[in-house]
Amino acid sequence: MKTLLEGYERFRSGYWQEHKDRYSILARDGQKPPALVIACADSRVAPEMIFDCAPGEIFVVRNVSALVPPYAPDGKQHGTSAALEFAVTALQVRSIVVLGHSRCGGVQALMKGPDNGRDFIDSWMAIAKTARQRVCDAPETATADFAAQCTACEHETVRVSLANLLTFPWVNERVLDGRITLAGLHFNVETGHLQMV
Repeated sequence: MKTLLEGYERFRSGYWQEHKDRYSILARDGQKPPALVIACADSRVAPEMIFDCAPGEIFVVRNVSALVPPYAPDGKQHGTSAALEFAVTALQVRSIVVLGHSRCGGVQALMKGPDNGRDFIDSWMAIAKTARQRVCDAPETATADFAAQCTACEHETVRVSLANLLTFPWVNERVLDGRITLAGLHFNVETGHLQMV
């Protein structure tokens, strides 16, 4: 906690002082970010840093492995779906980016298979079970080493999330009429390279 509070003090005396007018405008006028970025919760993959964005420029949703579940308005708690709905219907974002990354722990858990010691990760990662299946079935990755399979699966989970986005009627409608564009990206933590998926 001490490290976080020290960081806040640096932010307050430095960055905030330089950008307090922007914060005042955002507080007064609200946010109108043009893009939603769905990213992994991994501490090495901060969308605001990767895309060099100022406050108010992107709306960010982070979860394990940047997964988008399929549309399921069943009355249960759906944090990612709720944030997606807010970004699309209230903020009216014009772009949605799914940002996967290298060395993803969620993808590694998916590729290893279920572990009885985990309460939530396995059921969450089951959203991407078709990604794992594609990697295991593809001739070029079926016999590859574990690291190569995980890299391939990181790309496939982005594709699963992009497909799941289209199951949300208010996303699909806006994609079809051109109000929203979708993109899948993969960030390599080691090299800093960003690749289209």
